[in-house]
Amino acid sequence: MTNFEIKSSDNNARVAILNTSHGSIETPVFMPVATQASVKSLSSEDLHNIGAQIILGNSYHLYLRPGMEVFGVFGGLHEFMNWDLPILTDSGGFQGFSLEHLRKINEDGIIFKSHIDGSVHELTPESVIEIQSKLNSDIAMPLDVCLPSDSNEQDVEQAMDRTFRWLNRSLDAKKTTHQLLFGIVQGGLFKDLRAKSADLLTSLDMPGYSIGGLSVGESKKEMYDMVEATTSFLPVNKPRYLMGVGSPEDLVECVYRGVDMFDCVLPTRVARNGALFSYYGRVNVTSLKYKFIDDPFDKDCNCYSCNNFSAAYIHHLFKAKEYLAYRLASIHNLYFLTNLMDRIKKSIVNNEFDDFRDDFLKNYKPANENVRLTQAKARSKK
Repeated sequence: MTNFEIKSSDNNARVAILNTSHGSIETPVFMPVATQASVKSLSSEDLHNIGAQIILGNSYHLYLRPGMEVFGVFGGLHEFMNWDLPILTDSGGFQGFSLEHLRKINEDGIIFKSHIDGSVHELTPESVIEIQSKLNSDIAMPLDVCLPSDSNEQDVEQAMDRTFRWLNRSLDAKKTTHQLLFGIVQGGLFKDLRAKSADLLTSLDMPGYSIGGLSVGESKKEMYDMVEATTSFLPVNKPRYLMGVGSPEDLVECVYRGVDMFDCVLPTRVARNGALFSYYGRVNVTSLKYKFIDDPFDKDCNCYSCNNFSAAYIHHLFKAKEYLAYRLASIHNLYFLTNLMDRIKKSIVNNEFDDFRDDFLKNYKPANENVRLTQAKARSKK
């Protein structure tokens, strides 16, 4: 059985099935981020009800707390957090970008000073594979070097070459057969380096390919241009995962450019600040106008929050700083993205994705681009 089967396509956009040891995933898909074995404020039951097909955990954070000995007792992350569907684990490479004040990178790996207690730890390509083996995730990421968007070409090329050397060490260290190890395409904002990186990775015939080094401060146009270039360098018959991207408009635009998988802390992070997704853009439910609205936040939304509570009640919860506010807002935003992906898939199957994209972008007002770097650095803290 092949790991990835394309069922339908509409130009570069496609609907496919990705098979893993904990079940099949229909792509394109958005993965809620459970960095520390939890999507903040939500239970595994909440995630099932939202329609999440796969979630993401972070090796760096789970290695520090609760520690690998705990996962040895439980047999992996699935059992520990009572989640029975697929899990993808990140390597900790992004923390090499976002926690630059706490780390040093050399050829052996990344030396971190723990953000919890200041203790010193080293992540190597080999140790990251061992950590993810103990987490028993379905899809694993190799350790990589991620640089800011304004890095010069020489530094980006050196980081890209080191990432490839680390991938080869990761492959040598990998002992599991069920765990899918994706390669990570680097190359910053340089198309020739993206092409070189993709060529190196595809020579290894990986089961999937991640697009790294984006959503790190660049403009949306720069990101879209790099995504479009990178997907053109990758094989059609393998999944493509754009790391750390989760704004609704970015999902639509990058599915259009051939991406299959996404993750980001953005939906739940902005939810905890009272920002709820709608098909017209983000709306702040803490605004005074919601104080007396005895209707759902979104009358057309079928999420638990909109089906059971008024906009006025959610407004009140935020004003009163009640923790339930975070749960209800997070449920809504993740349901919104799950529903968005379902609508995208339906439009691809019906060969109507171009019309869907045009209609969505005509109505949706994106948030301020100036916060992209702040959002990117927040990715590792969730």
